[in-house]
Amino acid sequence: MKYRAFPGTSIRVSEVGLGLWTLSTGWWGDVTDEQAIDMMRRSLDDHGITFFDAADAYGNGRSERQLAQAFRGRRSDVVYATKIGYDIYDEEAAKTRRGQSELPQRLEPKFMRFAVDKCLERLGTDYIDVLQLHNIKMPHVRTPEIWETMRELVREGKILAWGAAFGPAIGWLYEAVELVERERDINTIQMIWNIIEQHPGTAMLEAARAHAPNCVFNVRVTHASGMLEGKYTEDTVFPENDHRRHRPRSWLVNGVKKVRTLDFLTKRMTLGQAALKWLLAEPRVVTTLPNIYNDEQLDEFAAASDLGDLTSEEMQRIAKLNETNFGVEEEPMSYKGTMQREEAQQPVEAAH
Repeated sequence: MKYRAFPGTSIRVSEVGLGLWTLSTGWWGDVTDEQAIDMMRRSLDDHGITFFDAADAYGNGRSERQLAQAFRGRRSDVVYATKIGYDIYDEEAAKTRRGQSELPQRLEPKFMRFAVDKCLERLGTDYIDVLQLHNIKMPHVRTPEIWETMRELVREGKILAWGAAFGPAIGWLYEAVELVERERDINTIQMIWNIIEQHPGTAMLEAARAHAPNCVFNVRVTHASGMLEGKYTEDTVFPENDHRRHRPRSWLVNGVKKVRTLDFLTKRMTLGQAALKWLLAEPRVVTTLPNIYNDEQLDEFAAASDLGDLTSEEMQRIAKLNETNFGVEEEPMSYKGTMQREEAQQPVEAAH
């Protein structure tokens, strides 16, 4: 396993991390706490994975409790990343929540501090390595008090690095662009980015390069919800409790067509490994968060870090394929969030 640093901090992380969404929410199949804890420990002990990405909203604190149990007594060996921003403490909202619908978001400074203290309590630690605000919207980006609270938490030693996660679906371009323009000392952004879903992630990276010198990216949905694992066919049927079952059939059919154009990447490694190497070719990607939900995937994806890089010819071929949407004609993708600059809301210079 190779490691990368968060610039300007003491944090070093494995190029492949473990996202706890798949282990704690039940949206990728049922996993017991014992199974989740065992996978976390094997990730570190067998593969050198040190970056573990949790959130208070994952199982209403479950991912953080699992993490604490997995590494009790080994805190210095791992990097805890977690997220706040949803009111998981509103019992009425939790009761009426349906499926994967979002809980109410709360990011006033007092609530942020309350949420961080609860995270620390569940994690059994006195500091969080990386704190991100979970699925923030444009009003949050434009509220300076939110970001000043993050800096205060750093000064107090409760967190070491801070940033934002954008989602839950792909999009949020100008939320990310404005954030790096306004808060130039931001440490990290979590975004969706992969070979067959390059926009708007590429534009987010370009904005960070231009405005936020120390902003690195931790990338989720690295395999386009499993498409880039190279195992789906037009006849694939997802289990009842799998969130991909509810996507339109065109997502599956078109995705399989795109993936077939990438067969040239599988001569030296699996397609799933090549998908990670493509991401890691970008220096601002500090770690990748493939969805790992079984031992076979853990072994395959963790091994990607030590494999040889994709060649310049392979990278250029991918770029050319991307220009033609991998040879597939389809309806334009539907993005969430702000995808065009709102001229009335030009960015302001950060006051720090």
